[in-house]
Amino acid sequence: MKSIRYTSSPLLASKTPVWRSKFIVACLALAFLGLVARAAYVQVIGNDFFLRQGEVRFARTLEMPASRGRILDRNGLILASSVVAPSIWAIPEDVERDSAKLQKLARLLGMPLSELNKRLADEDKTFVWLKRQVDEPVAKEIADLKIAGIYQRKEYKRKYPEGEAAAHVVGFANVENLGQEGAELSFEKQLSGQAGSRRVIKDRLGRVVEGVGDDVPPVDGKDIQLSIDSKVQFFAYQKLRDSVTAHKAKSGSAVVLDAVTGEVLALANYPSYTPDDRRKLTGAQLRNIAITDTFEPGSTMKPITAAMALEAGRVTPQTIINVSPGSYQLDRFTIRDTHNYGSLTVEGVIQKSSNVGALKIAQKMRPQEMWDTYTALGYGQKPQLAFPGAATGRLRPWKSWRPVEQATMSYGYGLSASLFQMAHSYTAFAHDGEVIAATLLKRSEPAHGVKVFSENNARAIRKMLQMAAGPGGTGQRAQTLGYSVGGKSGTAHKQVGKGYASNKYRAWFTGMAPIEKPRIIVAVMIDEPSNGVYFGGAVAAPVFSEVVQQTLRIMGVQPDMAVKPQIVASSVEESF
Repeated sequence: MKSIRYTSSPLLASKTPVWRSKFIVACLALAFLGLVARAAYVQVIGNDFFLRQGEVRFARTLEMPASRGRILDRNGLILASSVVAPSIWAIPEDVERDSAKLQKLARLLGMPLSELNKRLADEDKTFVWLKRQVDEPVAKEIADLKIAGIYQRKEYKRKYPEGEAAAHVVGFANVENLGQEGAELSFEKQLSGQAGSRRVIKDRLGRVVEGVGDDVPPVDGKDIQLSIDSKVQFFAYQKLRDSVTAHKAKSGSAVVLDAVTGEVLALANYPSYTPDDRRKLTGAQLRNIAITDTFEPGSTMKPITAAMALEAGRVTPQTIINVSPGSYQLDRFTIRDTHNYGSLTVEGVIQKSSNVGALKIAQKMRPQEMWDTYTALGYGQKPQLAFPGAATGRLRPWKSWRPVEQATMSYGYGLSASLFQMAHSYTAFAHDGEVIAATLLKRSEPAHGVKVFSENNARAIRKMLQMAAGPGGTGQRAQTLGYSVGGKSGTAHKQVGKGYASNKYRAWFTGMAPIEKPRIIVAVMIDEPSNGVYFGGAVAAPVFSEVVQQTLRIMGVQPDMAVKPQIVASSVEESF
């Protein structure tokens, strides 16, 4: 085969065009410039995006929790405070599978080993809570186990030293340290504070490598000082509990107000709950019945009926009211007293708790006059009290009242109010005719209110209340050793559907002491007493007596009586 000389090949011998080589060089130069431009964009111009992506993978913002403010009583005693309670978490894929260590860990966490393994087998391999807010000694024991993949986070847990006695006032905060009930919820903004933050870089195992930027320190919440006196609160709760148990009642409530400053000294309910242990808590237990539930107040409204008639000039304390024969026919309704009292003065109507007498006094009034007075006393309005769920009650517009409704309202049927509203309305009698604003926060100066009754008429009603709680009255068991008292009992049928239950009652007593210059107002309600006695004068008045005596002693009020009270052992008169 004849050999070929490549140097003499026509293809190789032809000259290459110059533009082709220049084109190739230009393409290489453009590619290089593109790489330079891309590098400049990534590292200089548009590096924010890439920095963010890097931070997402390695940088973290650690929240530095703020300590929640304390809740104190009026004397500085702690009702709620925060303590350090670390929370335990894990990175499941990194957890050391040492069965002995895991068994000890499960015991310290208070859970079966199977439950711990179930949590560690969670779909999220990078984070899982094992237990929130454990006690510090427990957290230290867990740390001493030195189990890889198990970590702790500093958190705060609320403690409530007064327990169930003050539960409905103080309320509680959840595991996230947010107020859920009571004062914890009402004053959330002041108590919560503001969490701080810290930017750090973490490695693959979640360990902090270094800090990034400046730390933002947390701002702790502010302390709140309530008007509540923890000693009065505990005593009221204790006596309420004893009464509810003794009378086999459904529940009970008590309100204690400072008649000078308007401060709430106690707000007790039974049954209650333990704020530190809410595992079996129900909605019914959470309700602060004294504020959230409304009832027809019964005969405790009669002093108000007498006061509005006195203020309008329709009667005087000695005006004679004929209540014979102990009943009164109005339309198709018959209103009855427990006895035929014949003729009574207005003072006697309150002392004997005559329904017929109350309605005859109300008939001297125009509906609008009564409605105006009820409204001025706070009925049918939401209490101006920093507390969640305070009930408005029911007071229908006066234009829609029928004669029988005007009559029944005079002795506490046809309108509804909470126990707190009832106690608050009595400040008009205790504060010489003024309704003063109530508060849950400590107030050091006397309160000024809205004038509803004249000072003389307020004093006249206080005398009637003293008669009602004295010999011949329906609230004789309200008498207190060493202190003069005045108050009005009430017994109301419970409303069931559109009617009233014949064998279910609420027993009330609302009053004040000392009677000449009242220092406190106390209201007590026992719901459905079922141990054979249900009158307010027999069920609620004794609780009033004990709470008044103990509260005045705690407050350092000097006794104004040198003789023992008259306690009546025989059956106590009462009306509905």
